[in-house]
Amino acid sequence: MRLAWLLLALFAVSAHAQKIGPSDIGGVVTGPKGPEAGVWVIAETTDLATKYAKIVVTDDKGRYLIPELPKAGYSVWVRGYGLVDSPKVQAAPGKALNLTAVPAPNDAAAAQYYPAIYWYSMLEIPPASEFGGHTKIPKERTQVDWLKQVKNIGCIGCHQLGQAATRTIEPSLGKFESSEQAWVRRIQSGQSGEQMTMQLAGNFGGAPYKYYGEWTDRIAKGELPFAKPQRPQGVERNVVITSWEWSTEKRYLHDLIASDRRNPTVNAYGPLYGSPEYSTDNMPILDPKSNKVTFFKMPVADAEMPESLGPGHAASLKPMEPSPYWGDEKLWDTRANNHNSMFDKQGRLWLAASVRGRDNPAFCKKGSDHPSAKVFPLEQSSRQVAVLDPKTMKYTFVDTCFGTHHPQLGYDADNTLWLSGTGPVAGWVNTRVFDESHDAAKAQGWSPFVLDTNGNGKRDEYVEPNQPLDPAKDKRIIPGSGPYAVMPHPKDGSVWYTVGVFGGTPAFLRFDPKTQLSEVYNVPMPYFGIRGGDIDKNGVVWASASSGHLVSFDRRKCKGPLNGAKATGDHCPEGWAGFQYPGPGFRGLGENSAESSYYTWVDQHNTLGLGENIPMSTANLNDGFVALKDGSMIMLRIPYPLGFYAKGFDGRIDDPKAGWKGRGPWSTSGDRTPWLMEGGKGSKPRAVHIQLRPNPLAD
Repeated sequence: MRLAWLLLALFAVSAHAQKIGPSDIGGVVTGPKGPEAGVWVIAETTDLATKYAKIVVTDDKGRYLIPELPKAGYSVWVRGYGLVDSPKVQAAPGKALNLTAVPAPNDAAAAQYYPAIYWYSMLEIPPASEFGGHTKIPKERTQVDWLKQVKNIGCIGCHQLGQAATRTIEPSLGKFESSEQAWVRRIQSGQSGEQMTMQLAGNFGGAPYKYYGEWTDRIAKGELPFAKPQRPQGVERNVVITSWEWSTEKRYLHDLIASDRRNPTVNAYGPLYGSPEYSTDNMPILDPKSNKVTFFKMPVADAEMPESLGPGHAASLKPMEPSPYWGDEKLWDTRANNHNSMFDKQGRLWLAASVRGRDNPAFCKKGSDHPSAKVFPLEQSSRQVAVLDPKTMKYTFVDTCFGTHHPQLGYDADNTLWLSGTGPVAGWVNTRVFDESHDAAKAQGWSPFVLDTNGNGKRDEYVEPNQPLDPAKDKRIIPGSGPYAVMPHPKDGSVWYTVGVFGGTPAFLRFDPKTQLSEVYNVPMPYFGIRGGDIDKNGVVWASASSGHLVSFDRRKCKGPLNGAKATGDHCPEGWAGFQYPGPGFRGLGENSAESSYYTWVDQHNTLGLGENIPMSTANLNDGFVALKDGSMIMLRIPYPLGFYAKGFDGRIDDPKAGWKGRGPWSTSGDRTPWLMEGGKGSKPRAVHIQLRPNPLAD
């Protein structure tokens, strides 16, 4: 008893010795065995204009400091691996608050706080012997196809799997003869039911239902994850996470934007703008200074245009089957369909957004005198471009002939806006020309992707994708499902893409605007599948691979010719490198990670604090983000609410002289189903600010 009293007294002195400012809450977290290192302390309030939370990690002595809290009353509690949540304590900034951690009574209770990957890696993957056409799995499908489907190209491309809501079957879904049948019905729910069913039942013959059913059956019988997460270590303990609820409980967000990718001090301390994609036309705007959320309804040029749902889109007009959460209610009703936005140096937002229906205007089509249409006419586009000036809230339409998905501004004098989602062409908008003329047709251009297979360094007459090579001609290619991520090179003017994401061969593709020639570099084994990517200041491109790796490609390392008849995709394996993501892998596949990262972004400007040119990926099954620093992975988890899933992020420097307080990446939960995260129905998407201080107690 005397020893325990002495320990508690020492902890109290330690807490008292901490510098706790008038806007801080700090203290010591202890458990039955002493200080609890590497656990999270969460402070949340509903006293502000929107729900607000701040999260920090304890140091090796169990000490914590939550800095710069707005004046409010807070619920404060401890969360950590090996624990269950401590009772919430009411507190106000400016005082010391010691907390008592609660050990988990058993492994089952502890596992409820594990990131989704620890549960999802329990899913059985069919062995290679099950493929080839002699089982229910269609003959043309491979084990790699299966892994891409159950990871970031299919299921984890829209939401997390493995959190509490998806590793169990909702009783309200109904009664079924088997869990396999429950899964058949489950994925028919809502306005993505048609797309999900087409993937599992159509592309894979319904075979995955059995494996998902067995997975949830084993969990229902008490099976627990075979691996356990470790608590934050080293620099991971220096993180400060601030989160705000925004949007609504029925509307998801795809992404947000905070600043100019090229100039991260643009919009310093300014609002964050959300991209709600298929869910709504109402763009949420978060002011992090006042903690207020407002909305701007994005208009369309044609008010009578159909909703941007149904054929040609990745969401349906109405639910395929009732949702166990929302019944027959139609939740999504967008026309503007804003997928992503980017700031320019003037502080305007350039949006990938629909402005009309899918049928293109005449200047895009065959018979037009538009220079690009003469080369490659385009009949339809499902999404175009718009510009929002936050100073005036003026919204301007830029009608493009090509489709759009992710926008990125280039480093050229014309501030060219490059787009992905453009299908068989590279597409761009010269923003200088548009600003001067307000003529969308004049400002835009597009070009087919043509390989210099005759090797003469210029674009010539070309053969079509379905025709054999001709030594006198070049070769046009269709890069699978087309450009997905778009990455203007900071130095040489080229534009890079990830391609072959949803169909065709996964690869990086390079387009040179000066020569109008392209190069393609296929993802080599042992890596496979590709999703979102980015480029660093040196021109190295990085991406999230379905194999559970962060992959990179450095064109400077290529030893052979980059054009000619052999330069068709497999000619530079030496340019590739890969780094396995953290977390357990599926059993029976050798060394692997089940991580299913959606997007990779390069912190070119040290907005986080780990240095310049740091590649970072969304860790979609690890509840957060992961950064690669000196060959090692640094995990930055968002431990509350459980089930955090992002589709991208953006960095901003609010004040270059303010140290860690004046910078940090921003992101938002991007799960299409926010009601599946901790809190359940009624939960709203969360915007998050990720900051890294020099030590866990820095104020």
